[in-house]
Amino acid sequence: MAKTVIGVFRSEERAREAINELKRQGFDEREISLIAKDNQGGRPEETGEPENEGLTMGEQNVGDGTLTGSAIGGIAGLLAGAGALLIPGVGPIVAAGPLAAFLTGVVGGGLVGSLVDFGIPEERGRHYEERVKRGDILVTLKAGEDETPKVSSVLKRFGAEDVESY
Repeated sequence: MAKTVIGVFRSEERAREAINELKRQGFDEREISLIAKDNQGGRPEETGEPENEGLTMGEQNVGDGTLTGSAIGGIAGLLAGAGALLIPGVGPIVAAGPLAAFLTGVVGGGLVGSLVDFGIPEERGRHYEERVKRGDILVTLKAGEDETPKVSSVLKRFGAEDVESY
């Protein structure tokens, strides 16, 4: 039975390294998901930038609520299906992978509702939502039950916090 392994990164660079290592070890990138605030270049408190600025898609800024265009730089470019969304209660985010599909259908449940639909308990979903609001990066991978220890090990080796499987 497949399980979802989830980890939280404080650094875009470390999340990128973990995703690349998972791909190097043969995990299907179509099973890897990423959720991050749009504040490319670091956390808002580190960059001094307002939280709703930084990630642009084409000619538009995600923070202005018009999500058009196709160019998403940075970490989201590592995975197929990356896009920008405006999530209630969280604000503008970048999402990629299977979890992004859950987010596109969000109406009132926000990120927590999508995480619950993805198999994460609601209490933990609230915790992960708070981490994203603070500028942290969620990385998830759907893997066979026998592979979850390997996935957890890779995430932890690259500095992931709150590594859990569901």
